[in-house]
Amino acid sequence: MTTLLEIKNLSTYFHTHEGVVRAVNDISYTVEAGEILGIVGESGSGKSVSMLSMMRLIPDPPGKIEKGEVIFAGKDLLKLSEEEMERVRGGEIAMIFQDPMTSLNPVLTIGFQIKEAIKLHQGMDETQASQRAIQLLEMVGIPNAADRIKDYPHQFSGGMRQRVMIAMGLSCTPDLLIADEPTTALDVTIQAQIVDLIKDLQKKLEMTVIWITHDLGVVARIAQRVLVMYAGRVIEDAPVKELFANPKHPYTLGLLRSLPRLDEDEDTELLSIPGAPPNLVNLPPGCPFAPRCEYVSEHCLQENPELEKVGDRHQVACWEKENTRSVPHVR
Repeated sequence: MTTLLEIKNLSTYFHTHEGVVRAVNDISYTVEAGEILGIVGESGSGKSVSMLSMMRLIPDPPGKIEKGEVIFAGKDLLKLSEEEMERVRGGEIAMIFQDPMTSLNPVLTIGFQIKEAIKLHQGMDETQASQRAIQLLEMVGIPNAADRIKDYPHQFSGGMRQRVMIAMGLSCTPDLLIADEPTTALDVTIQAQIVDLIKDLQKKLEMTVIWITHDLGVVARIAQRVLVMYAGRVIEDAPVKELFANPKHPYTLGLLRSLPRLDEDEDTELLSIPGAPPNLVNLPPGCPFAPRCEYVSEHCLQENPELEKVGDRHQVACWEKENTRSVPHVR
């Protein structure tokens, strides 16, 4: 497979009155062309900030990309001019955000908002852009698309608004689609429809997808490979089946233990992870998960581990990785 995206040693900090918030801490990983990569972790783990950094959408101040490289299709996005970056956003890389009601302009029609990106990046005239907008709405399953392009966001349900956002993301046939928790605000039935829609479109259009979520059930349904993030760092990286069958980091294990399962006794207790995520202004000297970890050792309190290979395409950042107990494969 061809590497489409390579992130090298990316760090993003926010300079606040309370101190420097180290939101993303020296992360590195690659994404292959045509892959669906899931990124999971608690709120504040750095999932969204890492993607906004890649898109150069971090507000400065207070945010600042301190270091790193984002190599996309052979070019470092962090070194492009703003004009060059504007051609990348929406054209080569598209992003779908969590809440479509706040992402869509309430006073502009759906058709106007979709056509705006098409005319900007594709150079189409009004008639061509209108035809393309109708085609995109039909592609994402919105009935009577020719009439609905004249409607406003409030005239659509939550699920339909998210489909509109997907249509906007696909309007310029991007190489990479980033979906930032696109199903969080939707009920489970609509969630499943959106996940299946993205999977079908990814196959049809041969796109690369990065799916950001805190929901491991969604990851199991859509992703081929998973990154687990904690305190702004990547702590585990594995193919999805390998991660569910053989988690190596205690945090990943804790996430899986808290997931309801259909193949277990109804009396089986769901276990929570004790404690709370660390203060990113004052991170501990060792592993940031150490205060919450049942396998903690003296080494964990003194030194932060780097990612190490533990199997085929499986990496983990943990000093006690051989002591973590496995969990049955989640089907």
